Amino acid sequence: MLSQFTSEGAHATLANLNFKFPIDVYPVGRLDADSEGIILLTNDKRVNSKLLEPANKHRRKYLVQLEGEVTKEALFQLEKGVKLNDKGSKYETLPAQATIIIPPELPERNPPVRFRKSIPTSWIELIIHEGKNRQIRKMTAAIGFPTLRLVRVEIEDLKLEKMENGFVQEISKSVFYSQLKL
Repeated sequence: MLSQFTSEGAHATLANLNFKFPIDVYPVGRLDADSEGIILLTNDKRVNSKLLEPANKHRRKYLVQLEGEVTKEALFQLEKGVKLNDKGSKYETLPAQATIIIPPELPERNPPVRFRKSIPTSWIELIIHEGKNRQIRKMTAAIGFPTLRLVRVEIEDLKLEKMENGFVQEISKSVFYSQLKL
């Protein structure tokens, strides 16, 4: 599902959810069509700048399935920062936290991730403090372990409580601000 209300191609959007959103609600940040997990929806325009402005680095945690058996050297590269090229502009990512984890219990993905019997996969937990377009996918590809599945599970202290496609949870403004450290 695309993290927007307007249609684009054949992809489902937030408008397809079985939930009555107020007219002025919009998503803060994005997940691409191949990514899953928590997305914030609000009608408070201040939240957008506080969470997306690069100077206001905020913590995001992802569960990432990688193609191949990830090495400690590859994790070290993620932790020190990875040199990337974004539309001809070179930059180095901020240091991240990367940990090998056991495969998490997640619902099946539709469509399923690419599977090859001859190539193993591994899972990492990755914490970043910035979020450029497809950054994690570019980071893991740059270290030789392409991303197969990407699930955002936390933004600051706001955690994904239930991993179910289309699940919507309303939270109070005070909890929202507190957990996002705004």
